[in-house]
Amino acid sequence: MYLYEHRISTKGAQQMSKVTGMVREDIEKSGVKDGIVVVFSPHTTAGFTINENADPDVVHDILMGMEETFPTRHTRYRHMEGNSHAHIKTSCFGPSQTMILDGGGLVLGIWQDLYFCEFDGPRNRKFYVKIIEG
Repeated sequence: MYLYEHRISTKGAQQMSKVTGMVREDIEKSGVKDGIVVVFSPHTTAGFTINENADPDVVHDILMGMEETFPTRHTRYRHMEGNSHAHIKTSCFGPSQTMILDGGGLVLGIWQDLYFCEFDGPRNRKFYVKIIEG
């Protein structure tokens, strides 16, 4: 099993950053050809999703939809830090994703990429990649 740590600096209050390339580099370093890859964010206001990579409007629309559903400001939020929306959004997306590794490559659809999702930026973040052979 291999564990890699990455650092990522987010620039926006809410953004989705493609990190598939970082994970592919880890796979290459590990030499593992078959197994599973788990990515994990140790933050309560950032997570992961797998979604379309071809049209950047999809990322815009996802962030817009999340903001409309869970607005940044709401009069009934009680969390003192003022980032309740980010905790809710992260709970919906989840802190991790699991992907299949086959023949040295990630099994993703032709239009799919892995995104690190920031909901309380800008911040300096980290995430982990665990590669399990099998």
